[in-house]
Amino acid sequence: MMDTNGKQMTQEVVDKDYPLTHVPQSARKTFFSVAAVLLGVTFFCPTMAAGAQIGAAFRFDELVWVVLIGNLILGIYVAVNCAIGAKTGLTSVMLSRYTLGKAGSKWADFLLGGTQIGWYAYVCAYVGHLYAIGLNIPSAEIGFTLFWAIVFGITALWGYRAMEKVAYVAVPALLILVAYVPYLAMRDAGGLAGLAAVQPTAEMSVPTAMTVIVGTFASMGTQACNWSRFSKTAKSGFWAGLIAFLIGNIIMMVAGIVGALAYGESDFIIILMNMGITVLALIVMTLNIWTTAHAGAYAWAVAGAEFADKPDKKPFLIGGLVIAIILACTGIYSHLIAFLNLLGIFIPPLGGVMMGDYFFVYKRRLPRVESVHFKTLRYSPVIAYIVGAAAAFLADRFAFGVPPLFGILVAGACMPLCNLLLGKCGINDMHPVDENADYV
Repeated sequence: MMDTNGKQMTQEVVDKDYPLTHVPQSARKTFFSVAAVLLGVTFFCPTMAAGAQIGAAFRFDELVWVVLIGNLILGIYVAVNCAIGAKTGLTSVMLSRYTLGKAGSKWADFLLGGTQIGWYAYVCAYVGHLYAIGLNIPSAEIGFTLFWAIVFGITALWGYRAMEKVAYVAVPALLILVAYVPYLAMRDAGGLAGLAAVQPTAEMSVPTAMTVIVGTFASMGTQACNWSRFSKTAKSGFWAGLIAFLIGNIIMMVAGIVGALAYGESDFIIILMNMGITVLALIVMTLNIWTTAHAGAYAWAVAGAEFADKPDKKPFLIGGLVIAIILACTGIYSHLIAFLNLLGIFIPPLGGVMMGDYFFVYKRRLPRVESVHFKTLRYSPVIAYIVGAAAAFLADRFAFGVPPLFGILVAGACMPLCNLLLGKCGINDMHPVDENADYV
């Protein structure tokens, strides 16, 4: 086996999830397998919590278009990423090596893998809080957090296979919960007319709400290639991503929003307790947090493998798990909106740069990794990313438009422009490629 610079590697540790190379066709999965895994990622109970916080800040008629537009942006963005992952068979951080170079891809490793350690800490703290409140044992919150952080981490060592098996159980279970929650909420609120009459009890601007919606999966959506690369075709990967991140995320948000409107409460755990379905909620929400915890652990593990250029993700999974457990026990749970807002600003421009590079510079034809002599840094994508991130930050700072969308579009448009300008200056910003290279 060859490494990413064409050098011979030992066969001692070859990860069956292919963290540093293309997934071969023999290892590709069915549409239903990939869609189930991606739905398991998006069927994420804290998304319901984010929906509840948004739901408490707007009237019902405002919520309809805020949720639709925000999730449409997220869904299309992720679906395009999924198609790229399926066609190339590469993880997001390996694709970032093409775009940013060997050194530049370390920023993607930090941004994508590092935020997933933060997400893992958050979901473990969330499930710990869920059990402490649901079972009325508040003093045991840290204990519950630690227990589930370890359990999620142990099963995550099995990689894609574990995600697939848990998703097959978790997705149908949560579908039952997210159908039951709106039913109970609408019954208690007096139907649609009752929900429409509810007045906001919190404040949040529309740009912030849009950023929170995209931010729920800005990081995971940018690295959806990690799972869509197991799709048999780009078309299959696209539709699996669109169904999961558009429809799946809307379903989860609506469940949280309806609960918030009906009960005047932004804490989703308290909403469930008010409904009297605590035990059912504990079981189902644990299953679904499990799928997202797996995805987060998987994402930082493959990012660590790229960072160290090692074909085995397990050591990095274990190291990140230790960091996440420490973070989970320090109160990260209370900073969700601020955290999502940051993700929604600084991660989408990275995806925009990678898309702009793939579609407009590489023209949808990437040389295989073993044929590329990667530069240390490509300057045009770095410039494009900085411009896109600045656009998203300023849009957020001055509450103008939809910051994540600005970041994606500006970074994507700047990518081919910057590459052309450097070429006009006599600077070749592309990686050298072997003469007889194969392309994907």
